[in-house]
Amino acid sequence: MSVVELAGWNHLYSGKVRELYVPSNGSQDRVLVVASDRISAFDQVLSTEIPDKGKVLTQLSLWWFSQLEVPNHVIASSVEDGVPAEVAGRAMICRKLEMFPVECIARGYLTGSGLVEYRKSQTVCGLPLPEGLDDGSRLAEPIFTPSAKAEVGEHDENIDFAAVVASVGTEYAEALREKTLAIYRRAEGIARERGVILADTKVEFGLDADGVVTLGDEVLTPDSSRFWDAALWQPGRAQPSFDKQYVRDWLRSDESGWDGQGEPPALPEDVVERTRGRYIEAYEKLTGTKF
Repeated sequence: MSVVELAGWNHLYSGKVRELYVPSNGSQDRVLVVASDRISAFDQVLSTEIPDKGKVLTQLSLWWFSQLEVPNHVIASSVEDGVPAEVAGRAMICRKLEMFPVECIARGYLTGSGLVEYRKSQTVCGLPLPEGLDDGSRLAEPIFTPSAKAEVGEHDENIDFAAVVASVGTEYAEALREKTLAIYRRAEGIARERGVILADTKVEFGLDADGVVTLGDEVLTPDSSRFWDAALWQPGRAQPSFDKQYVRDWLRSDESGWDGQGEPPALPEDVVERTRGRYIEAYEKLTGTKF
């Protein structure tokens, strides 16, 4: 979706997936967060959208916020409470936070960039791990593996805890680690009860007007987390995930004709439909409700 004109709100910023608006009356304490249907892969925003993706991300985030015992930024999510009707279902009115410049990542399983580092040094973000782990191995305890936020189109850079301390100070660094791991443990247990493995997740925090460390952005969606079907989990191989894997696989295929350079091609209809279905399946499995 393109930027929508919304009465009472001025457009502020376009991200990979989200549009941010601020009140047109000049109020500085809140922001309207609108999730589009855009999808990104390999640090590129694709020209093809996935229908209903923004609604899935928003509704799943709202469900998770209600499950977590952590202060969050949501003020309202319904038209009755001030969300413009044009973006109903895909928007939240949120407290404006002073965001920490850290992507807070918790891993309970070894995969992705963590696996790449492990194979080189037997560490992830400087944390030593036991020998003999493979793609998809469950860790004895979840670990905090932060990264530095990158500009749009760039890769986030994995960093160690000392770098977080240098960036935000010891007190906040310890708070971010503690809260991130608490969120992961809580969510991992909820997901497991529903036959879903939460392999890892990325969350973001900021300070509210009272200086309280507050959970912001989205939370525990297929865009910010790796969800696997517990029945299909098998360490030693890549795990099928509830996310945009169909998109990544197609872009890597000979059929796409894309060599990783320049703008990616438009997605074929079957990839769009399967990807949409995967997002909805994640929502329904986790929440236990129909989308």
